[in-house]
Amino acid sequence: METPMETEKKALALLGLAARAGRVTVGLPLTCEALKNARNEKRPQLVLLASDASANTVKRITDRTNYYKVSLCRLQAAGDTLALAVGKRETDVAVVGVTEPHLAAAVRELLTAEKQI
Repeated sequence: METPMETEKKALALLGLAARAGRVTVGLPLTCEALKNARNEKRPQLVLLASDASANTVKRITDRTNYYKVSLCRLQAAGDTLALAVGKRETDVAVVGVTEPHLAAAVRELLTAEKQI
């Protein structure tokens, strides 16, 4: 049986695949804008939140995902790990949205198997 950290590493690998395909929104402003303005194919299907996100970020993204009925998952990984997963080496990333439905479903399935959502 896998540990929760191993499962999360698999989910972050899938997130990296989505990032290379250009099917993610990175950062709070871009993710909030995509939730608000995007047509269905561009709207995030799943939003991932770093463990070290600020209280303000947590509130803003929680309110947005609840309003637009999008799944939100708080990861055990910190912002620097999340940034590396999506190819951002110079900064921390608190929020990432996955716009590819199949990859979002796969990540959600991995994380709900460990009851992290």
